[in-house]
Amino acid sequence: MRQNAMAEQCSRCGQIFNHRPAYQFQTPRGLSRKCLRCALRDAPMLPRSGRIALIVGTILVAINHGDGLLAGHFPPAFAWKVPLTYAVPFIVATLGALGAGKVPGQPRGD
Repeated sequence: MRQNAMAEQCSRCGQIFNHRPAYQFQTPRGLSRKCLRCALRDAPMLPRSGRIALIVGTILVAINHGDGLLAGHFPPAFAWKVPLTYAVPFIVATLGALGAGKVPGQPRGD
């Protein structure tokens, strides 16, 4: 006989996981699990990713574009290259945090 277990759900929006990935976060009240949509909006994770992107992006801009910036040359390509140089570390930091907090999936009860 199978017992009906209470379905796990997102601590923010209430979505039931049903074999969907869950992401675990430490909060002042203990551990909480969130769906992907809510995990991407996690308040502590976004500023942390932003700080990492600011530091790493600035270093990368200095390495990759520093000579042009110091010489006063601002080609039109800088309009997309510099923001992309900051976006990549932000995305990597965010995906790294999500990967570290991902809860292993439960086997299906087929």
